[in-house]
Amino acid sequence: MPEVVGGPDRVTTTWLTEVLRTDGAIGPDTEVVGASAAAIGTGQVGDNFRFALDYDGPTGPASVVCKFGSSDPASAAAGVSMGLYETEVAFYRELAPTLDVSRPYCYFAAVTPGTADAVVVLEDLAPATQGDQIAGCDPAQAALAVEEAAKLHGPRWGDPTLAELGWLRRETGGGLGAMLPFIWDSFVERYRSTLDPITLETGLVAGELASIADSRAGRPKVPAHSDFRIDNMLFGTAEGGHPLAVVDWQTVQLGVATRDVAYFFGNAFEPEVRRACEQDLVASYHRSLVEDYGVSDYPFDECWADYVSFSYSSLVMAVFASMVVGRTDRGDAMFMAMANRSAQMGADLDAPSVIRSA
Repeated sequence: MPEVVGGPDRVTTTWLTEVLRTDGAIGPDTEVVGASAAAIGTGQVGDNFRFALDYDGPTGPASVVCKFGSSDPASAAAGVSMGLYETEVAFYRELAPTLDVSRPYCYFAAVTPGTADAVVVLEDLAPATQGDQIAGCDPAQAALAVEEAAKLHGPRWGDPTLAELGWLRRETGGGLGAMLPFIWDSFVERYRSTLDPITLETGLVAGELASIADSRAGRPKVPAHSDFRIDNMLFGTAEGGHPLAVVDWQTVQLGVATRDVAYFFGNAFEPEVRRACEQDLVASYHRSLVEDYGVSDYPFDECWADYVSFSYSSLVMAVFASMVVGRTDRGDAMFMAMANRSAQMGADLDAPSVIRSA
């Protein structure tokens, strides 16, 4: 088995040859003889590089993408403490083949436990382009996203054997809500000038409400992405690529399906765009669960109530993540978009009343 290489400077043509031969992507008569690296993506807790490959012998993939632990010490420490690197490796090894969601093919995934020495070697989906969290997406792109959400959740809907995957049973949703009061003041002190009045007003109550929503029992559990947003999606272009592929599986966990959908809507749009399309698109998601995967124990009114109940998921994540990962200008802008849009979503849908009355 190829060794773990924890950064782009440790990647060699010999190692790439071993990775691709072990996977079967190239045969024993093919050798990688050239590999040029270029940084890609905007990851907060991982570094991504595209390697353009040259071969001696029959050809193989023209390029691959290698994802490593973050080179930023604060982000790497956060990734290790939350088990993000080990989770992504386990997802590609153990869970991905059982799901229908579009994602890059994985040639190799390995991690040294308890460290940021991690590498995932993935199919290069270029010319697909990464979504832009700050700019947001349009309803057509959102329709693709909810379709992929159903393909993620539907195949293993309520599957009790998922509980056998210990790494999947991480409970971060309610935990983050409970932690929000301890970091809210610091968050506001840092970002007050870019927070909307509704976000400041929502404040500490968002953590309490998110914890209530996450703690409600009885819902079927699924593999939930838990960071289902457009920065983690690659959209096809006129030149090619899947219509949409989902990436960044560091946060996947056993959870309630509709939380992913609410999380997405809470950060993907400016409020006026979301208001115009959210009910139709949530209905489309639910219809796919029923018609494509035979989900019969989750009526639409319950799906919609859960959607509303998880309105604050993006706000809670934005507060927590912005305070633990390495700070960048783009990261700040992204987290503010998440926080402000999510707070407005909760207000528009009267989420506090729905959550407290459930």
